[in-house]
Amino acid sequence: MNTPDALYQSELPSLKLIARGKVRDIYAIDDEHMLIVTSDRLSAFDVILPDPIPNKGRVLTSISNFWFKKMQHVMPNHIVDIPLEQVIPNAEERAPIEGRAIVVKLLTPLPVEAIVRGYLIGSGWKDYQKTGAICGIELPKGLQQAEQLPESIYTPSTKAAVDQHDENVSFEQTVVLMGQDLAEQVRDASLKLYKEAASYAKERGIIIADTKFEFGVDRAGVLYLIDEVLTPDSSRFWPVDQYQVGISPPSFDKQYVRDYLETLDWDKKAPAPALPTEVADYCAAKYREAEVRLTQA
Repeated sequence: MNTPDALYQSELPSLKLIARGKVRDIYAIDDEHMLIVTSDRLSAFDVILPDPIPNKGRVLTSISNFWFKKMQHVMPNHIVDIPLEQVIPNAEERAPIEGRAIVVKLLTPLPVEAIVRGYLIGSGWKDYQKTGAICGIELPKGLQQAEQLPESIYTPSTKAAVDQHDENVSFEQTVVLMGQDLAEQVRDASLKLYKEAASYAKERGIIIADTKFEFGVDRAGVLYLIDEVLTPDSSRFWPVDQYQVGISPPSFDKQYVRDYLETLDWDKKAPAPALPTEVADYCAAKYREAEVRLTQA
């Protein structure tokens, strides 16, 4: 399923494969570093779809690298300044992953996904309709779908294995998992990162409705931002000029694919159905538009 514009799965014989996630392939370099390759795989409802989204991996890598650099003043990240050519000298082996691979510090990932919500949408909207709260956080009455929350909220979840569903947890549960100090660092950093990024993106025509951060620690316990940052895969992006309260706005992210899948008779379990070419191409175009707006403004 690999083509010149699409990489469904990387193959690097010169490096040892550590893991394949929903989107990323991770390889060992040495005792201090790893190589992360962002494929064109797409997951929806925590299931990996059988068809790639052309060039999605390159777009995600570009957007993440932009944010990693822009947010360095908030906290350090896992990227190191080692060129890909040094890690994979063979040009033929290296070619398929150019623009979609990064060399990073080998860190211990934390067992939570740090989710920040700024708007009432998705599972949060469903939760609010039933309980008047999101993940146990009480909200004012009378809020509408897609309405901006009075304050951004932190709603962490546990990390699920591939093909499993993440589970929302309370902040107190993250304290049990990571300790008070680290849990507070993750929460505070997540909210700061989101607020700064949301302000920047809005000036460029994109509302970041919600997002997910991941963190890791080094041997000294120093916290780092890892994985991907504020991409259409880890966030919900809406166009400012089409936003209105009361409806689910159109998006720059994979919500378009989710919406298509919702029209099918599919139980949201593997194997996932195939995507029509026009759905994959439309999704790819929206990812690219988000990249241009954020990184080239």
